[in-house]
Amino acid sequence: MFRVFIIADDTEQVRKLGSGLAQRGITCSIASYDEEEVVEQVTGQSLDLVLIAIDGLPVTSGIWQLPQKIKQERSLPIIALLSREMLGSLDPGAGIDDFVVEPWEPPEVALRVKRILRQTRNIDDEDLIKRGDLVIDAAKCEVSVCGRLATLTFKEYELLRFLASNEGKVFTRDALLNEIWGYDYYGGDRTVDVHIRRLRTKIEAGEYSFIETVRNIGYKFRVDSHGKEA
Repeated sequence: MFRVFIIADDTEQVRKLGSGLAQRGITCSIASYDEEEVVEQVTGQSLDLVLIAIDGLPVTSGIWQLPQKIKQERSLPIIALLSREMLGSLDPGAGIDDFVVEPWEPPEVALRVKRILRQTRNIDDEDLIKRGDLVIDAAKCEVSVCGRLATLTFKEYELLRFLASNEGKVFTRDALLNEIWGYDYYGGDRTVDVHIRRLRTKIEAGEYSFIETVRNIGYKFRVDSHGKEA
């Protein structure tokens, strides 16, 4: 799961962008322009990249100064969100790593975000396991559902990652116990049931059902992870 900070007015266009990025494994937080407050927020969060709607910055402040100030505090990649009118005034020395011209479609923005992160952070899509709206970031040991982070214990995370990596394959409780807890674990297979139940409360809600119980055998990760379990 990548974490992106969007500096822009809270408009419907920006909200749609944030929602579209979340569906593609990119968590977004949005903040309107306030030079001191925004820089402080950027430096105080765990972020991978910053998106700045340049058009929304006050012209009197020097619209290209904010990216430079952010770069002085944090070595983060920055992508500018531009209108076609602003394209001609793009300052190559402003600390901008890339730019996207309106209408800022989520697929294009997500592609550019991931491309820059692969170049600057050695982040590879191979570190991501995507199953519908569920995203497992193996590099960060994080899990998100529809862009929202799920707080899992290490064993819960390992259990989910193993099942999702073997989508559709059925595992007995003993097999899962040996895989996740090890052959020298003295607890019973009831441990697996308890962790599966906790996992479901954290990642499954409404129309989501990722883990399926196979009667008298064990569990599997659903190939079709949408829809309630039968």
